Amino acid sequence: MNTAEKQPAKGGQHTGTQHAVSLRGAGSFVLRIGWFDSITMALLLMSVTLLHLITLAMLFIATMEKSWWVWDEVKNSDLWYNCMFDNTTGSWLCASVGENEWLQSIQALMVLAVVFSSISFLVFLVQLFTLSKGGLFYFTGLCQVCAGLTDFAACLIYTLRHRDILQDSREEWAGHFGYCFILAWICVPLLLISGVLYIHLRKKE
Repeated sequence: MNTAEKQPAKGGQHTGTQHAVSLRGAGSFVLRIGWFDSITMALLLMSVTLLHLITLAMLFIATMEKSWWVWDEVKNSDLWYNCMFDNTTGSWLCASVGENEWLQSIQALMVLAVVFSSISFLVFLVQLFTLSKGGLFYFTGLCQVCAGLTDFAACLIYTLRHRDILQDSREEWAGHFGYCFILAWICVPLLLISGVLYIHLRKKE
């Protein structure tokens, strides 16, 4: 009679042990998922930051450097100057570009793109320390998207109106687009992609 009464007790103890092991396993699995999410978010954060810095550098070069339009190895034009290489002195001789409404619009848009992207990065650094846990980088992403849109507008205007812009220079059809113009176009998708990533980036708890 006593033996029969002890058997259910052993079964109950065995069931409790199984539940305890199951709970420990589930807890370990949850910890592993949390650790994986933290690593993923850290890698995403570093990738977005690196992408932002590279894009900002490319955008600055595209805005300030010469070579939006190239005629040959000794003459080119950018948003600010028409330059010619002097073989005698071994230096570039540059003169300010003429007054042109289209070019002025492009200058303003490219400067705005640099300003928006710079503000975006500074705001991102501030939000890293001030944003509440689990918050999203909405304002950072919005500034970066604005930079992408203004850069796109500038590139589009130059693509469609470069003949009007270069009308007082040498025959524009004898040249080709320079590397700064190409850099400016490359920055467009990079700025928009990084802006979208910022909007979906969440500060980990």
